[in-house]
Amino acid sequence: MSAPLRAGLVGLGAMGRHHARILGQLPGVQLVAAADPGGDRYRAARGITLAATLEQLLTHRLDYCVVAVPTAHHAAIGHRLAEAGVSALIEKPLAPDLATARALAQAFDTAGLIGAVGHTERYNPALEAMRIRLADGALGDLYQITTRRQGPYPPRIRDVGVVLDLATHDLDITTWVSGMRLTQVTARTMARSGRIAEDLVLILGELSDGTLTSHVVNWLSPLKERITIVTGAHGCLVADTVHGDLTFYANGSTPTEWAAVEVFRGVTEGAITRFAIPKREPLLSEHEAFRDAILGRDAPIVTLWQAAATIAAAEAVLTSAATGSSAAPDLLRTPRPRLNPADYLLETATPSSR
Repeated sequence: MSAPLRAGLVGLGAMGRHHARILGQLPGVQLVAAADPGGDRYRAARGITLAATLEQLLTHRLDYCVVAVPTAHHAAIGHRLAEAGVSALIEKPLAPDLATARALAQAFDTAGLIGAVGHTERYNPALEAMRIRLADGALGDLYQITTRRQGPYPPRIRDVGVVLDLATHDLDITTWVSGMRLTQVTARTMARSGRIAEDLVLILGELSDGTLTSHVVNWLSPLKERITIVTGAHGCLVADTVHGDLTFYANGSTPTEWAAVEVFRGVTEGAITRFAIPKREPLLSEHEAFRDAILGRDAPIVTLWQAAATIAAAEAVLTSAATGSSAAPDLLRTPRPRLNPADYLLETATPSSR
């Protein structure tokens, strides 16, 4: 039996403690050490070495490292890991700007290392099930994808606004579940909580097949919502990622005889089905995928280049909000990784055309 992979962790804060929990129980992996200049305030590193610096962490002969620190520090830590020959799973967003994201992706690509980004929503069972059904043509032609991601401000986020921290989830999953690229966006932002960065954004977008998208994202609501709705010719799919539920609202064929109701119906109502789907913790699925990629298996990781494309979309959102006009993501200069059997920087397969 082969020895377990030796994993390290940088960051033991609100997100890092959950990575520590998963790494501590992941089959085939041994969490050997962690580092955080602020110490281990959540006591997540019990039973392992707590290093004072990244350099000390690197002395533990790591096979890979998880990076769960503020976005502003991703590049410095990522480049050092690439120099040391250590593959990395980096929390999202990958970087505070597109140029930094591309440089980091190129560093891992050049070193022949596996780099991935923690876009955990791709591993949410509701969105995974939605993507499969869309690929199978469950809705026919798509008309609209709408998301709502709102809730109270998390005090741990201090270096980026709601666009980079939260809306990157929606920009990524919209293109991922549909298999289409984002061609343009129009956005408006607000800052109402007294912070420098924006805490509310409304985004209207268009995908390459003409599907319209809209996103409501904020840190101003006491109501926490994580909803994705895809509407098509055959009805709509609604994913509630807080609870991992996927519901299908079908168009019906039964005529409506109540005239007062019929006036307000664009289509007839059909059956409503809430699917029974396996519900596994998304963070666990994310770690399993990265472990498998390290082991040379075909695994659905979110590559650094894919994450850079999401940063390009976020920058387009911020550009639109600043200029008051539509903007296109700078995707033309975001290269694909060099794919070969040796590096396993795999593109996640997209759904087949409908």
